[in-house]
Amino acid sequence: MVNAINYHHFMYFWLTVREGSIQAASRVLRLAHPTVSVQIKQLEESLGYALFDRSRRKLELTEAGKLAFRYADEIFSLGQEFLEALEGQPEGRPIRLNVGTSDVMPKLIVRTLLEPALRLDTPVRLSCSEDRFERLLGGLGTHQLDLVLADAPCPPGSGVKAFNHLLGECGVTFFAARELAPKIRKGFPGSLDGAPFLRPASDSALGRGVVQWCENKQLRPKTVGEFDDSALMKAFGQHGLGIFPLPSVTETDVKRQYGAQVVGRTEEIRARFYAISPERRLKNEAVIAICSAARAEVFS
Repeated sequence: MVNAINYHHFMYFWLTVREGSIQAASRVLRLAHPTVSVQIKQLEESLGYALFDRSRRKLELTEAGKLAFRYADEIFSLGQEFLEALEGQPEGRPIRLNVGTSDVMPKLIVRTLLEPALRLDTPVRLSCSEDRFERLLGGLGTHQLDLVLADAPCPPGSGVKAFNHLLGECGVTFFAARELAPKIRKGFPGSLDGAPFLRPASDSALGRGVVQWCENKQLRPKTVGEFDDSALMKAFGQHGLGIFPLPSVTETDVKRQYGAQVVGRTEEIRARFYAISPERRLKNEAVIAICSAARAEVFS
């Protein structure tokens, strides 16, 4: 007799059938193939029924599997309807907004982009998490996240049903501490050649853009450090350990908060920012506020 269903396992089964294979479901969930396979097996053991006919090469459901999928499809579809119904919840009740931010996103930009949601007449309860881009896309696929903020669009073939909304783009500004800035400002960008340099991570869009720009200009700055965390990069730069590049939209805040000075700017490197959602047409009031303000105010 089954006492309870493990709904995590049930969801893995449902995604496997919906996506057509365990491998495809694993990509959506961002989990290893054996992990999903073992947990489906545990679901079958707890139910006492085989859900897949493993005597065949192609993924086929048993009669019990077909019955399980019908119920799973209804359960998880109703769950999504419930989330969508909450968007029309009674006035005064907070809107839940679960946002994932790519770990290479500058914190100053994340704060600027999310702030309009907190200025709505309807209160918003914001939950913000930071992770690798690939894992965040998995959170969109399983409806754990309403929105992902990133410096790159969701790539084709990711296995996640997601839509890219370009928030805006800008050039790049190079900063340095007060004692270093005058030496670099004169003769920029040639003065970067051999200068101490703090570089964004090479797996970020900004990091790749800066490297390519330096190569095109035949500049070879002396890389002192490479950073996933832009806040840490700014902290190093604040203490005069190197020049550091950031999207120009952060210029005012960087100068005010870190006492850094501008040594040069370029429009040849473009920093782009995206809101990635599970829907093409945005419906969440808070998400709409974020996208509208970004386009009309931040990147106008």
